[in-house]
Amino acid sequence: MITFFISLAALVVGYLVYGSFVERVFSPDDRPTPAVAKADGMDYVAMPYWKVFMIQFLNIAGTGPIFGAIMGAKFGPAAYLWIVFGCIFAGAVHDYFTGMLSMRNGGCDLPELVRKYLGGGASKVLLVFAVFLLVMLGTVFVYSPAEILHGIWGSTTLWIGLIFAYYVVATMLPIDKIIGKVYPLFSFSLLFMAVALVAVLVVRMPQLPELWNGLGNMGKAASPSTFTDSIFPCLFITIACGAISGFHATQSPLMARCLRSERKGRPIFYGAMITEGLVALVWATVSMWFFYDAPQPGYEQIAGAADKGFLTSAPMVVNLVCKDWLGLLGGVLAMLGVVAAPITSGDTAFRSARLIIAQALRLNQCPKKNRLYICVPLFAASFAMLVWQMENPDGFNTIWQYFGWANQTLSVFALWTITVYLVRENKPYVITLIPALFMTTVCTTFLMVSNTAFGLPYSVGYAVGGMALCIAIVWFAVWKRNVSKKHI
Repeated sequence: MITFFISLAALVVGYLVYGSFVERVFSPDDRPTPAVAKADGMDYVAMPYWKVFMIQFLNIAGTGPIFGAIMGAKFGPAAYLWIVFGCIFAGAVHDYFTGMLSMRNGGCDLPELVRKYLGGGASKVLLVFAVFLLVMLGTVFVYSPAEILHGIWGSTTLWIGLIFAYYVVATMLPIDKIIGKVYPLFSFSLLFMAVALVAVLVVRMPQLPELWNGLGNMGKAASPSTFTDSIFPCLFITIACGAISGFHATQSPLMARCLRSERKGRPIFYGAMITEGLVALVWATVSMWFFYDAPQPGYEQIAGAADKGFLTSAPMVVNLVCKDWLGLLGGVLAMLGVVAAPITSGDTAFRSARLIIAQALRLNQCPKKNRLYICVPLFAASFAMLVWQMENPDGFNTIWQYFGWANQTLSVFALWTITVYLVRENKPYVITLIPALFMTTVCTTFLMVSNTAFGLPYSVGYAVGGMALCIAIVWFAVWKRNVSKKHI
């Protein structure tokens, strides 16, 4: 467990050192924030800092750092490297700047930021892309908790109806009425669950693969026909919320409208992402324990779990671990984790979609009828997607796989937007240029090799990804030279 403890320490040091540097780059000041200057009692509502942090953490986390880390643990210690370096140098920077730029621009959403820094064409593409991504996420997080609740009581259809009803109410009401009151409780449950699991790990001190044992896919040895995914690019798509996630760029503006001071941006935006990285580290470690200690190491050969119906389902991992390790309390926390967390991610996804569309249409969201104009077609589209998902046996996995790629592609838009801003402000743009180039290569390569897309051989995918990297470098160099000439 040496690698695990080093990784935990690295995340904390990253927040203290690199987080401070990033804050100095942006230079927050005492200007009035949108929560004060544009207070409307609906979406622009100043709230206590601790509450904003807890909501931000749950908004960007949900079950992402749990499910993604569980599925990504098959890559072994390489997962540690990605969570630590991705979180400190990419994800937290991504979340901080999208939140702070939103505050500096009146609480605007990502498409508006893209329009300002990348142009109208890119903004229109991102608008459609972001709304589709949010509706897709909200739909996925209707079906999965409904299926789990169906196993306890009632029918799947009943639970889908109830969850949809909650989404409509939460999306329509002011942000401090439901989200502001309930989210901190769920955030606490996720944090408490992670701390309790760390305590169990410390007591048991299991033998785990360390960085010096190699970085290969742990599942290949036992099941080469099933686990053929290469670390690059698959690891960087599988573990998203624990490292960097484009979905966060749609969530940070929600809390940018609720902060009274820019100076609280680092603990809220950068700090929430580091906290999410800590949660991802814990679940990656727990999962690796099972995978590594199995009689025949592999993703499906989990020691002592065959008689409990465990295969490769991330929700099943959460239930198994929490109930076996944490008892009755663990069972309650697991239920909150696999049911409440995705529901809360879903409702903020729909809320973000409503606000993005409203901003594009310049439609004031205080009148209830204006919210209905957007919400009715939004939920109709989600319902149609949900019906398709239920009628197709592999509908959930198909939508989730597309979401994984689309999510990271959204982060590419956000990183390039921030990079352009830093160049124009004569600030050290390299802090987002490198992550932007890396994620551009990852998303392009994954699109080429994924079976849900082109399904090309890895050699071809790597070649196309390399070409995308070269094109991005040349494009940026030419653009920056032109910008420099204009300032001479």
